[in-house]
Amino acid sequence: MPERKRPSVVVLDYGSGNLRSAQRAVARAGAEVTVTADLAAAASADGLVVPGVGAYAACMAGIDALGAGPVIAERVAAGAPVLGICVGMQVLFSSGEEHGVVTKGLDLVPGVVTRLDAPRVPHIGWNTVGVPDGSTLFAGMAPGTRFYFVHSYAARPVDGQGLVTTSEHDAPFVAAFERGSLCATQFHPEKSGDAGAALLRNWIATL
Repeated sequence: MPERKRPSVVVLDYGSGNLRSAQRAVARAGAEVTVTADLAAAASADGLVVPGVGAYAACMAGIDALGAGPVIAERVAAGAPVLGICVGMQVLFSSGEEHGVVTKGLDLVPGVVTRLDAPRVPHIGWNTVGVPDGSTLFAGMAPGTRFYFVHSYAARPVDGQGLVTTSEHDAPFVAAFERGSLCATQFHPEKSGDAGAALLRNWIATL
């Protein structure tokens, strides 16, 4: 049998860091990966990864400056797969509030990203997640599987977010969600060892 063609994935380069580790992890999971700011490539790839580290407002400024928001929204509307990671997940929500300043997000998922309600912030390290029945991202993973988090802000679960996976740092927050072709993780799959690799393979299998 001929070898199955590896799906094409674009890691969107809008000026946020951590692109190469995401590129390597997605490539190891079975995709042909390009890191680019080319919006035509982002629109046409089998899968699009929206990464993000740092401040919500800075990530949104980078996305707006590139003009990438409509491309992401059009992919979602067309049912073309998108995976947000960390702040790349947060910007998919309606807005984010940092230091009293509210920044409009891409508004593809309902909810507001706010500071974690916990005495110890940021939330750094390994944590378990509560996976709902029917999850594709977490298929085949044992209960109690741990993923690596680094964040001070998160969204709370609300109606309309789809299949929501939660974690807890004193209070529950959205650790991941799956809604049609739009998926996202608050944790870093590229830093989560075998569990993160399994999650990326599950996502790539949908492309």
